[in-house]
Amino acid sequence: MNKENPKAVVLLSGGLDSATTLFVARSQGFALHAISFRYGQRHAAELGCAAQIAHAAGVVQHQLLEVNLSALGGSALTGASAVPKHRTDAEIGHGIPSTYVPARNTVFLSLGLAWAEVLGASDIFIGVNALDYSGYPDCRPEFIAAFERLANLATKAGVEGTARFRIHTPLIAMSKAQIIRTGLALGVDFSLTSSCYDPQPDGRPCGACDSCALRHKGFAELGLTDPLEK
Repeated sequence: MNKENPKAVVLLSGGLDSATTLFVARSQGFALHAISFRYGQRHAAELGCAAQIAHAAGVVQHQLLEVNLSALGGSALTGASAVPKHRTDAEIGHGIPSTYVPARNTVFLSLGLAWAEVLGASDIFIGVNALDYSGYPDCRPEFIAAFERLANLATKAGVEGTARFRIHTPLIAMSKAQIIRTGLALGVDFSLTSSCYDPQPDGRPCGACDSCALRHKGFAELGLTDPLEK
């Protein structure tokens, strides 16, 4: 990337979706500024993956912010309650599960927006998905559209007209299989990613949570084996 490339802030968790989103942004010619969050998640192993993915993508800068959402509670991902496992596709697709973290994407996008304004970037990428997902309300197109409106109303750059912020969601209408196919075409090394909500102490996926199930299904639909399962 040279200095002429427009800057983009990419939310990077270290999972399959965010890794693919990072490489989509790279393919579109953006100078990449990745941002990750340690928010008290039980699956903090993903942050090591985020660092490896950022390096592989050649990001200009990778920020890791501490945002202790576990202090607020309300989620199996940040508290002591059990992560749901061995759920059927029908169960995964119905209702909002206990792994929902209250306002997480609102908080993360707000911090990404703040950094974008400082960087002079108008583009923010997030790997939300409204098809193969676990019912999270902050992954819906309606939420993204509303946040984009907010971004242009709540910032100096937006009010003064020096920037028009855009929230990019390249994966929002894709199935997990389509996301994996896209990532492979762009050169994503999925062995560097971590999607599990409740990984083992050594970082290996549990293979039974909703995220593991959706990931396995995506690779299986392509006739492929997840590199984390080999």
